[in-house]
Amino acid sequence: MDIRIGVTQAVREITLEQADGEHDATKAKIEAALSGAVDVLWLVDKKGRTVGVPAAKIAYVEIGSTDGERRMGFGA
Repeated sequence: MDIRIGVTQAVREITLEQADGEHDATKAKIEAALSGAVDVLWLVDKKGRTVGVPAAKIAYVEIGSTDGERRMGFGA
């Protein structure tokens, strides 16, 4: 599962990949961060790296599947 997080006042977004079985737990963590229940959104990617994002700086979150279409080339 691919996750993209937009951060306010940052040019680049944060992207990471998690195991597909963690969808519900990840979504619950994101909802807690956006509702103000936690100050920092902590996520762990497939390689075991931990990423922390201040909840107040999250602009948007995109959750997608890794097995979806990946287009390459021109007009493919």
